[in-house]
Amino acid sequence: MFDVVIVGAGAAGLATAIFAARRDSACRVIVLDGARRIGAKILVSGGGRCNVTNHEVTASDFNGGDRRIIASVLQAFPAPAAAAFFGEIGVPLHEEEDGKLFPDSNRARTVLDALIAEAGRLGVTIGAARRVESVRRAEDGFVVGTDAETIEGSRVVLATGGRSLPKTGSDGFGLSLAASLGHTVVPTTPALAPLLLEGDFHRRLAGVSHTAAIAIESGGRQLTTVAGSLLWTHFGISGPAALDASRHWHRAALAGAVRTSASFAPGFDAAAVERRLLEAAASHPGSMLRTALAAWLPAAVAEAVLEAVGMDPSQRLAQATREQRRHLARALVDWELRVTGSRGYNYAEATAGGIALGEIHRGTMASRRCPGLYLVGEILDVDGRLGGFNFQWAWSSGWVAARALTSSSSKSLNPCIFQSINQSPNQEINK
Repeated sequence: MFDVVIVGAGAAGLATAIFAARRDSACRVIVLDGARRIGAKILVSGGGRCNVTNHEVTASDFNGGDRRIIASVLQAFPAPAAAAFFGEIGVPLHEEEDGKLFPDSNRARTVLDALIAEAGRLGVTIGAARRVESVRRAEDGFVVGTDAETIEGSRVVLATGGRSLPKTGSDGFGLSLAASLGHTVVPTTPALAPLLLEGDFHRRLAGVSHTAAIAIESGGRQLTTVAGSLLWTHFGISGPAALDASRHWHRAALAGAVRTSASFAPGFDAAAVERRLLEAAASHPGSMLRTALAAWLPAAVAEAVLEAVGMDPSQRLAQATREQRRHLARALVDWELRVTGSRGYNYAEATAGGIALGEIHRGTMASRRCPGLYLVGEILDVDGRLGGFNFQWAWSSGWVAARALTSSSSKSLNPCIFQSINQSPNQEINK
């Protein structure tokens, strides 16, 4: 019999366990995970370096559920608190481009080892290679069935992640567990995933990167614009701009047709680009078109764009007709990207969608549907942009849940005296 049974030994699960044990040394905590070696997603994050958090994290860095709820959770345990925590457990951080905070060792293994060591120091039981197959309510709390044994707990925390990188254990089964206990699952899609393109334009540019702004439109309305570095690949596009745009493309695609375009001159409209071309022609009449585009694009991309719009890259800029200049200017700020999809959950760094955020209490991460149940991390309908934000959500939501799990009112709660909406007390889900 444990006070707290945590399902999932990823970032959110380990954080919840550690923070609960820190607050109450008498709290009996067990973390269950189906993997023999836990923390696989931590190890592969940030190119194996683990972007722990960001210098500045706000609710505007996230999508999904009500941002007021997200803001409340983030404010309870903000990024500076997370950085201080890692310093305490022997993982000093340093800041890199765009405010990203990495361990000084530049090794994700350092982060995972420190979390496991801190959990061990605090007496947390980590049950690896114990795949949870069912969770049901019982007279004194919950009965958690694994492929090896049955475990009883007063309270249960679901920290199973979403569907991204399923080889690491995030296969979506936790969403089914939550649904069996009365929760609503917002349809999921990949997030932070490379995008696939039709045609061959991208193939010759594989490995080339540059700044761009990707716009997502649906129903004649622009939904969002994401600016950043764009990387051309043999299958389409990747890099921060494409990864951040992917969740918006997928969410829009759920509702209907989507148009995706890129501006190769972020901050300029077509008229401004045409003026720049005219100024360049006046000051350097002998310069070639490919040279004129060097202000915005790498040479390989400039040549590919010019050829695609039917212009000779070696043509003198001053010889371009008015119609050619206008056509080129429009192409540079509204280049259609014929997106067919993404590389899917196998390559996605996060999941959009999940358990409806309005079904948890923002101050405790406790379920509004099933008393005694808590939900943290990626299982919820919250996904952050690239840059350490999803890890910060894991630390923050874990801290808020741990605070509630170790409060006197939480300890005295008997979840079985309540009934969740349209849910039988003994209903369970089996794998």
